[in-house]
Amino acid sequence: MASKVYFADLQHKRPFENTIELIDRLFNEAETRKALSEGDLTAVKVHFGEEGCDTYLNPVFVRRIINNIKECGANPFLTDTNTLYSGSRHNSVNHIKTAIEHGFDYAVTNAPIVIGGGLKCDNHCEVTIDKKHFKTVKIAPEICEADSMIVVSHFKGHIVAGFGGAIKNLGMGCATYEGKRDQHRVLQPEVNLDLCTGCGKCRKVCSFEAPEIIDKKSYINGDKCASCGQCVPSCPEGAISFCWDEDIVPFTERIAEYALGAVKGKDKKTAYITFLINVTPLCDCAPWSDAPIVPDIGILASDDPVAIDAACRDLVNMQKGNEGTHLQCNHLPGEDKFKGTWSYTDADRQIIHGEEIGLGTASYELIKI
Repeated sequence: MASKVYFADLQHKRPFENTIELIDRLFNEAETRKALSEGDLTAVKVHFGEEGCDTYLNPVFVRRIINNIKECGANPFLTDTNTLYSGSRHNSVNHIKTAIEHGFDYAVTNAPIVIGGGLKCDNHCEVTIDKKHFKTVKIAPEICEADSMIVVSHFKGHIVAGFGGAIKNLGMGCATYEGKRDQHRVLQPEVNLDLCTGCGKCRKVCSFEAPEIIDKKSYINGDKCASCGQCVPSCPEGAISFCWDEDIVPFTERIAEYALGAVKGKDKKTAYITFLINVTPLCDCAPWSDAPIVPDIGILASDDPVAIDAACRDLVNMQKGNEGTHLQCNHLPGEDKFKGTWSYTDADRQIIHGEEIGLGTASYELIKI
């Protein structure tokens, strides 16, 4: 059976209707309130954006979602987990600081911030899923213990997963350090010694001191490496890469399995709102923002993470790609924009495996409001 995905087109709003009012109408039309009960502690899963990024979700939009949740009698809190790589969100103190600097303070959003997994993201709940890659997954207690969850996502490209939407927001975003390492473990970076100059920049960015400089060449210690990938873009010579042919599929499948663990126990208590604006080539984890690869499209809502990601993918692919961006090819409507941006990725694997494991269905009915 096809899942319902509600879609509000930013290009064709009613006369004088603004985006804030559009969020209200989408919340009501999609019956998002069905996931909420009086007195619920409701996790609002968002991405606050890495310091330097400027295309993360507008906190004013998030406030409108928060207000709708409160009108249902629930008690919302904003949440995310710390990053595996070093950066402005690697621990909860800096994570909250970054969130506030990006406008997600209480005065703007009308909700407190609770970072999942503790100060150093090492507290977790072991959730049993019994799937292909994992028997159990490590999810932040704040996510597990919440009575309900609204997953608010910014749909955009991703250098490894192809794109990031609701599934990735759940899978990577609700996992603790060890959970993130579980997902990344199949991505083992390799150094091309012919290109390596031994500059040591890879070692400087690594939180785990995995790169070791020996005889003016970098060698990555696999026992220390968390496979976060931060060393790959840090290399000025392009000497570090993953084995794309072998690693992409298991990585994206692991994201989907962690997403399943994040929502386990919240049957009919999780809803999804995704913004198809600023569809940049890279995740908001990057400390900069590149130009969007397609025009702004709209906002979607559903109770199915697989269906809403499938709808977002299709809507992006229906667009004419923006010239002069990181989109290298596939500019015509109907062509795969994410393959055109990152040719080695397999973004559809999130959707395919998500359906295989019962996370949701790729079949959807798009309902325009």
